[in-house]
Amino acid sequence: MQVRVLFFGMLKDLAGRPSDSLSLPENATLADVLLHYESRIPGLKAWSGAMAMSINQQYADPEARLKPGDEVALLPPVSGGAGGADDPPADGLAAAKVRATMVRVPIDTQSIVDSIKRPEDGALAWFEGTVRNHSRGRRTLYLEYEAYEGMALEQMDALAREALAQFEVRDVRMVHRLGRLEIGETSVLIVVASAHRAAAFAASRWLIDTLKRTVPIWKKEHFEDGAVWADGDPFPPQLSRSPGTPGQPRASKPKAP
Repeated sequence: MQVRVLFFGMLKDLAGRPSDSLSLPENATLADVLLHYESRIPGLKAWSGAMAMSINQQYADPEARLKPGDEVALLPPVSGGAGGADDPPADGLAAAKVRATMVRVPIDTQSIVDSIKRPEDGALAWFEGTVRNHSRGRRTLYLEYEAYEGMALEQMDALAREALAQFEVRDVRMVHRLGRLEIGETSVLIVVASAHRAAAFAASRWLIDTLKRTVPIWKKEHFEDGAVWADGDPFPPQLSRSPGTPGQPRASKPKAP
């Protein structure tokens, strides 16, 4: 059977391509895919304990069986947060009636805050992630963000729904920008509306922390002397399980060169 395999972030650099078509025997699993590429891509095995895998934009265990035509993704640790030319601009979010979106245009924070505000709200809390001018002891020139776009949007929307269920908040907006970002520009915006400030603060903190750990978005940092993919935190244990002996410790995350 034939499956399509996608690579992202530093794994795309290691593979030298963003995707591949792979022939596998019937009843093959995700573990078989990983073992295939570990034997053919130098350096990939060092990442196997820290990465996650997905089938058709859903996180999956290495033991999951594949079907002909499945889309498999090998996902390195995330460092963040789609669309194309017809994405709604940031100031169109109110009309679009969506809680999560990705854009390639500057994020208009004030417009989004205004679009969520209602008379019954006693608190609006928002978090902006911005591009700073230094990292790793070097001056940053600019950043580039990429995402597994369909899966990232689905994950962001699920986080928004979970925040509404878990915290006493009325509404949520999440926006992540992709592509090239200059120093000082906003990369991610989270806005939470609620009757009380404690719930708004708690939901905002939970949303950004969980997004950065679980949503498939990667950041590349560009310096005067080169570029590197940002180190990401390993996926939570339930998402990152490398094949092998049960209970085997996961490999420590390698440092970017």
